Amino acid sequence: MTKNENVKNQDTLQDPTTQYPQPPFPRQPQDAPGTVHKMQPAPDHGETTYQGSGRLRGRKALITGGDSGIGRAAAIAYAREGADVAISYLPSEETDAQEVIKLIEEAGQKAVALPGDISDESFCQQLVADAVSKLGGLDILVNNAGKQTAIEAIADVTTEQFDATFKTNVYALFWITKAAMPHLKPGASIIVTSSIQAAQPSPNLLDYAQTKACGVAFTQALAQQVAEKGIRVNAVAPGPVWTPLQPSGGQPQDSIEKFGSEVPMKRPGQPAEFGPLYVYLASQESSYSTGAVFAATGGMLMV
Repeated sequence: MTKNENVKNQDTLQDPTTQYPQPPFPRQPQDAPGTVHKMQPAPDHGETTYQGSGRLRGRKALITGGDSGIGRAAAIAYAREGADVAISYLPSEETDAQEVIKLIEEAGQKAVALPGDISDESFCQQLVADAVSKLGGLDILVNNAGKQTAIEAIADVTTEQFDATFKTNVYALFWITKAAMPHLKPGASIIVTSSIQAAQPSPNLLDYAQTKACGVAFTQALAQQVAEKGIRVNAVAPGPVWTPLQPSGGQPQDSIEKFGSEVPMKRPGQPAEFGPLYVYLASQESSYSTGAVFAATGGMLMV
């Protein structure tokens, strides 16, 4: 994947407002769940920029939604920091997922592909069991996969959509974490991908915003529950991020044209800008942080 010409190595001083592409962007409708290969401009997941330094050496991580977007960036960063990584994804995302598997292996780490639908409880339980078995344990759990569909009016939000959004974004978070808990030892880290929508909900993301608020409450409650076990739980709240979730129904196409322009930095975040944060929260460097929500929103405030 070609990186943006303005992007240099991660240690290069750059103006963050112009570091990555700014809108306007072309309309680019995709069928859900979407693919990185149909996005214009191409998203950056750190494929050519992320440089590891062994901060997660020997760790074993499970990342849901690891085929694209923030999950893909986290998987690349974790592998380059020395972790073995299992990723879950929908079977229809196999092409994108296999690219991630290759990148993990090129970093010299073990890669485990676990396709399936996390809106099914039995799959969530099997997902954790397979990850633990194939990785030889579990130290890091990243609950990242999400479903987002923009609908303008509550009258048009079907019970089927509402249920699917909660099953993917809330139930799966509970099911997977519950299954993982017996395998996590002191020092383990759980990371939940929430959203600016938890604090500043958009009117056309009525069901999605609710689920992201649930993710924050889940993080804060569980962190207090498991702190005595030496397990940390934190959340990341992204603002607008350039991922396949957006053009494949997460935003109307007229919003895609100006996506990210509403934040102070006047552009969407790129997945590569989140990899280092997920590494920090998984590593011992964040050993005193639990129950926290780390915002990365391009300047939007978590109010």
